[in-house]
Amino acid sequence: MTLTSSKMQRRQFLRTALATAGGVAALPAFGALGSLASHGRVYAAPGKGGYGPLVPTADLRDGGIRMSLPEGFQYRSFSMAGEMMSDGNLVPLAHDGMAVFNMKGKFRLVRDHEDRNGPNAGSTAIDENAYDTRAGGGTTTLVVNPFTRELERDFISLSGTIVNCSGGLTPWNSWITCEETNAGAPTWGRQHGYCFDVPAAADGPVPAIPIPSMGRFSHEALAVDPGTWIVYETEDNGANNSGFYRFLAITPGVLTDGGRLQMLAVDGMPNYNTRLNQTVGASLPVRWVNIANPNPPGTSSTAVFSQGAALGGASFSRLEGCWWGNGAVYFAATSGGNAGAGQVWEFRPEGDGGTLTLIFESPSAEVLDSPDNLAVSPQGAILLCEDGDADQYLRGVTLDGEIFDFALNLQNSYEWAGATFAEAPASWNDVKIRGKHKPLGSKSDRVTLFVNRQGATSGPNPPLGGDEGMTFAIWGPWQNGAL
Repeated sequence: MTLTSSKMQRRQFLRTALATAGGVAALPAFGALGSLASHGRVYAAPGKGGYGPLVPTADLRDGGIRMSLPEGFQYRSFSMAGEMMSDGNLVPLAHDGMAVFNMKGKFRLVRDHEDRNGPNAGSTAIDENAYDTRAGGGTTTLVVNPFTRELERDFISLSGTIVNCSGGLTPWNSWITCEETNAGAPTWGRQHGYCFDVPAAADGPVPAIPIPSMGRFSHEALAVDPGTWIVYETEDNGANNSGFYRFLAITPGVLTDGGRLQMLAVDGMPNYNTRLNQTVGASLPVRWVNIANPNPPGTSSTAVFSQGAALGGASFSRLEGCWWGNGAVYFAATSGGNAGAGQVWEFRPEGDGGTLTLIFESPSAEVLDSPDNLAVSPQGAILLCEDGDADQYLRGVTLDGEIFDFALNLQNSYEWAGATFAEAPASWNDVKIRGKHKPLGSKSDRVTLFVNRQGATSGPNPPLGGDEGMTFAIWGPWQNGAL
């Protein structure tokens, strides 16, 4: 989720507008609603994927209008950066990747914080289990009532890491958080660029144990095949130096025991460049090449990628979001495609290989601008979090390749991140809430989308007004579209 200078300038402009114009600063985003037709953006029809036009919608927490959603959807915000958490620490900056777990009648969110402050200046408090006492990134865990969608408890669950950009959930009920960096000593107390496993059931900070055999590179996200427990990883290291990897653990589910890291290569086409002149729907046969040294010393950003490329590994244009669903791994190339506006790929494993298929490529930033985190919805469609230069949307893509808008950030240009769906079991119907019985109704009524607005990634905590990251719960008539 590295920002280009143009994005930084755009976001600084909007922050200045917020400070100058107060509540009126949301007006440029409202104006964007009226420009959809002029951009030529085509909605997937309701019932065939889309949910119809977006309308400004009030936050049930305080009535503020923070986003536009399709008619009938509601949301509640919570856990803003700088607020006091249950453990006495402040909510850290930079809300990023996230997953939700159904545990003991509650939803548990494990959330990354992409803190980019320098040594000894991070926003996450250091505890006795910290990896690096100079580092101020990590994860927080949030316990949420599945019926009211209100926060009940929150606390630090991992500390002493940096640039925790994203990660992935596992079949053994944990969140693997990933550092998007190759930084290290002497600037920092220890080498960084690793993955860390955070159990969702933890009620406090867990020991921060790096997993060197999963690779030391600019990690983004990962997904785990629930049948084989093979871990698939994305790398965000520029247009020509980003790879797609898999990790074969010696002991599946116990990643710290070690294993084998491999990079994807297109069979028969060494060093295949996926960025340009691709065909949507065409399947490419895949093989895997071994990474001899997954934990190289130093701070080179290409030390792992170059090993795979030397054996014919394929290159992608900034790989970011990654999720398992429909028997495959879906992942986003943020600046891939002829327009440089983004691609969505599917890898479907088969035996020791599989097939790589492009399922969507953005023809322009108006259609889709820099997809980042993604999640597969309960109905099998893909929800994309934008990290573009201007207005930030949540957008859905059907498996048929149709795209539609689902949400628009109306307050600023901070990116969406950490989309994840939760479904309350049917057995939770007719539960007692605040002295009243409230049936949950249909399956669609029981589904909640949790998502973050990232906010500032560096600076003071609490952040400046308007720069706060926050988490949202969104729910409504999912059955009317593909999500």
